[in-house]
Amino acid sequence: QVQLVESGGGLVQPGGSLRLSCSASGFSFSTYAMSWYRQAPGKERELVARISYHGRQRNYADSVKGRFTISRDYDKNTMYLQMNSLKPEDTAVYYCWVFVGVDYWGRGTQVTVSS
Repeated sequence: QVQLVESGGGLVQPGGSLRLSCSASGFSFSTYAMSWYRQAPGKERELVARISYHGRQRNYADSVKGRFTISRDYDKNTMYLQMNSLKPEDTAVYYCWVFVGVDYWGRGTQVTVSS
């Protein structure tokens, strides 16, 4: 069974950093592209970053480009999102996603950027 578990969220001041982790199991980690999404209060869920199955192609939303970095560790079956220079508008629940025949979602981790 496919399982995605996010961790690393929390409260951080503007300009600060966080690293989110997505621990994956139940599928061949090295053969599937994966993504980070986020959903802010009152807004639709949006794509934040994508990474190819081999890790060599990475794409970012314009709002986070240059500040966030997506990566994956094949030995740990874990995808990461390094978030730097955080802004209040980055406040959202962040979700891990993979398509393995159907969409699979983690349960999300809360990121709050506030003074």
